[in-house]
Amino acid sequence: MPSPAAQYLRMSTEHQQYSLANQSVAINLYAVQHGFAVVQTYQDEGRSGLVLRERPGLKQLLEDVVSGQSRFRAILVYDVSRWGRFQDIDEAAHYEFMCKSMGVPVHYCAETFGIDTSMVNGIMKALKRTMASEYSRELSEKVSAGAKRLVSLGYKQGGMAGYGFRRLLISADGTPKQILAPGQRKSLATDRVILTHGPAQELKCVREIYRLVVDERRTPTYIARELNRRHIPYLNGTLWYQEAVTRILTHPKYKGYVVYGQRDQKLHKRSTSVPKERWLMAKGRHQPIVSPEVFEQAQSILGQRTHYMTNEQLLDGVRHLWAKHGRLSLRAIDDSPDLPSNRVYVQRFGSFWNVCKLV
Repeated sequence: MPSPAAQYLRMSTEHQQYSLANQSVAINLYAVQHGFAVVQTYQDEGRSGLVLRERPGLKQLLEDVVSGQSRFRAILVYDVSRWGRFQDIDEAAHYEFMCKSMGVPVHYCAETFGIDTSMVNGIMKALKRTMASEYSRELSEKVSAGAKRLVSLGYKQGGMAGYGFRRLLISADGTPKQILAPGQRKSLATDRVILTHGPAQELKCVREIYRLVVDERRTPTYIARELNRRHIPYLNGTLWYQEAVTRILTHPKYKGYVVYGQRDQKLHKRSTSVPKERWLMAKGRHQPIVSPEVFEQAQSILGQRTHYMTNEQLLDGVRHLWAKHGRLSLRAIDDSPDLPSNRVYVQRFGSFWNVCKLV
């Protein structure tokens, strides 16, 4: 009588040879030849093999095995790469050992090595795991290089358009095709995406934000509150907040540039900020909303308020505010055109109470 087995199928977007149907056919042929009957299927479609947290199918499989309640005695997988392209090959071995220790060994149906623990099989399996890991690393480098090349040509790569812009899909010869909706992607590899101006009211608002900084020396917090007071909606009708204004004031796309590499999340690692000197910036194929001169003026004003001010300079500003109004508050700091936002003080000195004591 055939021994019950589960099959695990995984497909990202790599090759047709790894389609779920093709894997299942190969696994069922292996099952017939080796005395198994597939009684349960776990699958992850369109999932990267780099991390477990994004693979609900494999997570459920491991949970069922470890619980001891599974009704199968083996796991059939097409090959080592379908089990995973984990960057640490010990992680792949760990999950396999978890199953084996519960009496449910993993069979790789398309591999030449068996499930015995001979030295040759161990070496082959470790080599295949390393090859699977290296494939993902090399693919990541190729994708990054391709994205950088397109950015250098002025095309947008991934992410939202941002306030004041929309994503425009163009053909290979530059012919505009359509405005992409949020979350919508191009369907043809030869198509490209560029930024284009959004509604007139958004353009007017962006220019007003820069005017308030350059001409009136207002802080981002003050500007956010002022825009809300004027009932000017932010994205999707939400309220403005300090970070949203700061993003508009500091992103080079508003002066006509495209940017790549502001954050690093290669190989599904934790997203981290990248120093500005390592960003790739190129003249975009879109029209700026503000002139480069106005943009640089805003950068200079914002930089002088925070990064280049000593603690004593920050406190002197608050002392003048106190002498002028006879009181101090977070709101008063934000309302002052000569001071940075209250968040700068809290971050620099730990709390508003500490600022008051030092003043």
